Formats: sequence, C-alpha cells, structure tokens
Amino acid sequence: QASLTQHRWLSREDSPNDPDLLIVDLDPSEGADFEDVRWAAGRVCALWDELRLPARLMTTGSRGLHVIAPLDGKSDYDAVRDFAHRAAELLADRHPDRLTTEQRKADRPTKGGRGRIYLDVQRNAYAQTAVAPYSVRAKPGAPVAMPITREELDDPELHAQRWTLRTAPERLAAADPWSGDGWRGRSVSAAAKRLPEE
Repeated sequence: QASLTQHRWLSREDSPNDPDLLIVDLDPSEGADFEDVRWAAGRVCALWDELRLPARLMTTGSRGLHVIAPLDGKSDYDAVRDFAHRAAELLADRHPDRLTTEQRKADRPTKGGRGRIYLDVQRNAYAQTAVAPYSVRAKPGAPVAMPITREELDDPELHAQRWTLRTAPERLAAADPWSGDGWRGRSVSAAAKRLPEE
C-alpha cells in the first residue's frame, strides 16, 4: 500500500471481530519526559500482574511505549475496549497527578508543573490499527518500533526512538526480548472480574 510504516489490526483474518491483542499506548503530554513514560509502563504492567494478564513492551519509534497483552480471541472489540477503558480509569484514579484518560490535549492540564501520561486505549476498537513491531517510522533518523523487556524500563537511556534503521541490526542480533513462555492468550472476561472497584 505504498506505506513505510506497517500498522496491524488487533485481530486476525479468520476472526476479525474478536481481537487477540490489547494495547495501551502511553503518550506523554506536554511537560512530561520519557522517565514518566517508563514509570507509567511499570504501573500498567503491575496492574496486568494483578489481573493475571501477561504484558509485552515495545518502543513505538515515535513518542511513547506500547504495553501489549495477549488475548484468547473469545471476546469482541466492545468487550475488550470496555475492559481497557475501565483499567485505564482505575490507573488514572490511582495516580491522578501522573496519569490521565483525557483524549483532548486541552483537557490534560499538567499537575504540579509536570505533564501527565495519556493512557490511550482507543486502538482497542474494530478497524483500528497499531504500529507493528520492527516497523520503521517516517521520521528523521528512521527510528524503529522495537520490542523490549520489562527490565529495560529501568534504563534511563531508554526512549521511544532509541533504535533506528542503523542500530536495529545490532539489537536484532541479540536475544529476542519477547522470547520465552507466558504469551498464551488470556480471557478478558476473567481479567474484568478481577478488576478492583475503587
């Protein structure tokens, strides 16, 4: 399709209405830095641990990070998006000075002089797409969306455009950060029942 950056659906061709991925896109507001994004990713991962959802992380090659959870493909987009909204609201309620679910930038005022991280769950809807792992972004320096480990959230050098078309081959020669067990798709309905009411 004459595109440089590849985007993917969150469902498969044989079951287009039932996603098998859930994505939380962490988008820094004005006044936030990437340390805030790394911190926010840690909070999402911690909630996924509470709800018994595995999490994979990826730099977007643009501004933020994606936290990706595998699903069993047995719930439709409406159920997945509803769960994602409730989970994001819970996180924003727990950390109101650092996280927000406000879509409009004008409605995301900074708290204490520091920008908040937007928990974007809008991609979890039918026909929405998200940047694919290892895709090159159409930006100066050709940054690449790169899978990372949870441990890399502690790296102060981590940022959304850390890897580029030039540096990606060295990264790809190392161990796959998404290898190993634990990537079996999980039930959104089961996770939703574990979601605390706060």
